[in-house]
Amino acid sequence: MQIRYVEAGDREFWFSLDRHLPEREFDEKVRNRRGYVMEEEGIPVGILRYNLFWDNTPFCTMLFISDTCRRRGFGRSLMEHWEAEMKSQGFGMVMTSTQVDEEAQHFYRKLGYKDRGGFVIDIPGYEQPMEMIMIKAL
Repeated sequence: MQIRYVEAGDREFWFSLDRHLPEREFDEKVRNRRGYVMEEEGIPVGILRYNLFWDNTPFCTMLFISDTCRRRGFGRSLMEHWEAEMKSQGFGMVMTSTQVDEEAQHFYRKLGYKDRGGFVIDIPGYEQPMEMIMIKAL
């Protein structure tokens, strides 16, 4: 398994998994090295992208592993890689979020993330279940 920064040539694979990132933002992730691609035997199997919340706290905005590769430790490895890199850059805390109706919350808790609040979006056309914010000290 290999984890590397996202590259321009990953566009097609990236968007096969990530249906939320606007096209124009993909180039920013490549330029700013704020996205990763995980490969197994040279074949891409997962992605992780992040931003800086408050411009100073790494916030994982997407972790996605291909359906055929789930429950094999890839998600954990990708998160641990990201966390280690954030720590090496001097950050002391990371954040993520997930909807309360998604299974990901259990995954993040196993990695040491703690529930720390949430919000509900009820604006017509943007409605979703509560978004749970989770944090972890590095």
